[in-house]
Amino acid sequence: MSDDNSPISAQHAKRLFADWKAAPVLLLAVSGGPDSIALMWLAARWRRALARGPRLIAVTVDHGLRAEARAEARNVARLARALDLPHRTLRWTGAKPKSGLPAAARTARYRLLAQAARSSGATHILTAHTLDDQAETLLMRMLRGSGITGLAAMARETERDGVRLVRPLLQVPKSQLIATLKKANIGFADDPTNRDPNFTRPRLRELMPALAAEGGDARNLARLAARLARANAAVEVLVDGAERYLALMDGKTAPGEFDCGAKAFAAMPEEIRLRLLKRAIDRFGHEGPAELGKVEALLSALDRAVAEATERQPARLKQTLAGALVCLIGERMRITPAPPRRRRAR
Repeated sequence: MSDDNSPISAQHAKRLFADWKAAPVLLLAVSGGPDSIALMWLAARWRRALARGPRLIAVTVDHGLRAEARAEARNVARLARALDLPHRTLRWTGAKPKSGLPAAARTARYRLLAQAARSSGATHILTAHTLDDQAETLLMRMLRGSGITGLAAMARETERDGVRLVRPLLQVPKSQLIATLKKANIGFADDPTNRDPNFTRPRLRELMPALAAEGGDARNLARLAARLARANAAVEVLVDGAERYLALMDGKTAPGEFDCGAKAFAAMPEEIRLRLLKRAIDRFGHEGPAELGKVEALLSALDRAVAEATERQPARLKQTLAGALVCLIGERMRITPAPPRRRRAR
């Protein structure tokens, strides 16, 4: 394990980016803070060492929320030119929500980055999420009562809006990135919102020293997230098998629906049933991913209906969730797209 306060070496950087050396174009999301500036500097140094490698494009998103953001974007553009990288600034325009601003800004940022990636032929967007970010994400999701999938926190690579979202620095502590920039004599912006107690992450950040004193430092929390991700992947394999089993043994295949025997479904472990139910609702619903808590409540209702069924009163339940219609009638359970909601007359 490297020293958390030591600069990242050229060999270390080569390992960080090696998985994407065959990509045609990589888009670097660079806000101007220390993490993303280090990402851009390390990626540029890595690319120069390759005989052939991907084209790098730096992109800064100005959310229009701070007066300093324009100057920070110009500073990023100036450094990008010094590193021989093209740079674009994208702006989030229009009205901003009064509540849920961080989530809305994050959604807008990824939407703009994905649009820029597609227009430039980039297959991957590289972000500068660090080990510290991973630990904070785990804590946030623990406090919200997330399931195993949520507690796995951020994956190193995922798909979003038709492009691959990559986090090459996810196992690198922020302190190492700052040490790297100091050694290279490269400046970076200081975003005061990272310390604003009105937001969740800064409040959790204040707790980290006390948690670290009890053994809950960023590295241990990130290790826990990695172990939960490993467990989650194993459970998903079991769910794949359960889905195939239901289709083969007791399912009825028809386009646009999930149809299986209620008893065969009820005999499976609760976590498997929960994930099968959520998969089907997300697949056939038209209102976005279903909330885990609501799927849990629906599963409990299905279990009660099956348990209380008799020959004279067969199981019966009909409920809509996330744009999917879940019907339990006797021995069969079907999940189909729900009819569109009727607009209320004024």
